[in-house]
Amino acid sequence: MQRIFKEDGKSLLVPMDHGVTLGPVRGLVNMQEIFNKIRLGNADGVIVHKGVASRTDTGNMALLIHLSGSTALGPDPLEKVQVCSVEEAVRLGADGVSVHVNVGAEQESAMLSDLGSVADECDFYGLPLLAMMYPRGAKVKSEHDPEAVKHAARLGAELGADIVKTNYTGSPETFREVVRGCPVPVIVAGGPKAKTDEEVLRMVYDSLQVGGAGVSIGRNVFQHENPTAMVKALHALIHQKAEVDEALKILRGKG
Repeated sequence: MQRIFKEDGKSLLVPMDHGVTLGPVRGLVNMQEIFNKIRLGNADGVIVHKGVASRTDTGNMALLIHLSGSTALGPDPLEKVQVCSVEEAVRLGADGVSVHVNVGAEQESAMLSDLGSVADECDFYGLPLLAMMYPRGAKVKSEHDPEAVKHAARLGAELGADIVKTNYTGSPETFREVVRGCPVPVIVAGGPKAKTDEEVLRMVYDSLQVGGAGVSIGRNVFQHENPTAMVKALHALIHQKAEVDEALKILRGKG
């Protein structure tokens, strides 16, 4: 966990596993190029698939290899299957691995089985496990519903995750309940590309105030017009306890 979380117990991760699901989307055409940009911003780590991990240099950033996959072209994009083993991730020099579970999806049972098995393997190898736990399915009214997010986060911890990534619930008051109900660190997902930078930074700030352990933000970083500056702004919020207005100044080159 030391490579993933800093001394303050917080982490700034940038997931860039989207190439499996969506292909070479904007921002992820040249992987080494985007790695270099976010490294300049002082990101703590990246999350990628094994093929990218074997062909790129993450420098001083922690490397987490994502073990789950599905494509937007498949019959059920919510069905995540295991596409890499923990042993293979270890051989590639991973500092941790991640697994994706869509809680409430039709194939939930298979994804939970994979999560439990991977947790056991991670214990054997001494490798931290990040579980991406999202409420998605027919019975889920909203992916940001506090009760559903609380359940999803707790589920990840119950099945052996060392870190849980999940959706922000929309308010500090409700996200506090998510953190309280989860016995391992909870980091927030960035979600779809946001309308404004302030919206992203405010979400991160609010989550930190109620016990959030950091972020795992992808599109709002790698599709930003200035990924390096965005990472610097997030770094200030997470590791320097900056206010939102201070982070905005950093993002705009005025801090």
